[in-house]
Amino acid sequence: MGETELRVRFFGVRGSTPCSAPDQNRYGGATSCVVVEPTGADPIILDAGTGIRRYGLEVIDQEPDGYRASILLSHLHWDHIQGMPFFSPLHVEGTEINLYGPGDCGKGFKKLVHKLMRPPFFPITPSEVKASLKLHQLDVGDLSIGDTKVRTRHIPHTGCTNGYRIDHHGVSIAFVPDHQQPVDRPTFVDEQVLDLCDGVDLLIHDAQFTEDEFAARDDWGHCTAAYALEVARQSGARSLALFHHDPFHNDIQVDEILAATQASSPSGLQVFAAASGLDIDLSVNAEPAIFGDS
Repeated sequence: MGETELRVRFFGVRGSTPCSAPDQNRYGGATSCVVVEPTGADPIILDAGTGIRRYGLEVIDQEPDGYRASILLSHLHWDHIQGMPFFSPLHVEGTEINLYGPGDCGKGFKKLVHKLMRPPFFPITPSEVKASLKLHQLDVGDLSIGDTKVRTRHIPHTGCTNGYRIDHHGVSIAFVPDHQQPVDRPTFVDEQVLDLCDGVDLLIHDAQFTEDEFAARDDWGHCTAAYALEVARQSGARSLALFHHDPFHNDIQVDEILAATQASSPSGLQVFAAASGLDIDLSVNAEPAIFGDS
């Protein structure tokens, strides 16, 4: 295996709301947060759900000062932002954070972040944290963070939602945590989604519902694992991480969803279920190396 170019670390994999029960420990109950560590560059954090708190504690322990990172928010639903005020590096002088996200279709990202983080909902505002925190509205387009390329496209969901593609030194991931499955066209995939996912080494994709659950909640903005597989198949992704697990699903139910998806997957596509504590090393022209404590 070649030198790792991207390490992908899962700190929160649930959707909708955090959950905690003995039968959910293996996959974890924290909400959306994935940390991407490009070789030789500052980390990029995808979403700031409750999983970011655990990552922040790790950072404080290992890098007590001088920490720098970029956070890309897919959208501003609670399960994707709830951990942000509790991200420990925000409250440490010397930290530099660039926070990016959609403007909710014209309402302005900076203004929305200040509305979300303020009294009486939280004791301080973004302007009062000790870190250097810069807010950036990020709409459809391309962005360079050092020598890492970030592509942003709008994803069908309830409200203005970004999906992201990260390319670094010949390896790539796509992050599509919330995706509205078409109700009447089960094989249709939006062009912007395919643009993000085209040939990626790793696709992290919404897989919240079973087929029966989707039939009852087909306007909730999510999709089935079977549809995630369809996106992976059409885009030519090399591996698929089922993500945004429903908070009502226990570990055995996620196992069953994974097994059914693997049984239907085309030859050559690696499919697994994301779990808190799972790490993946990506290198050029090599199968993803998966490690974890789950």
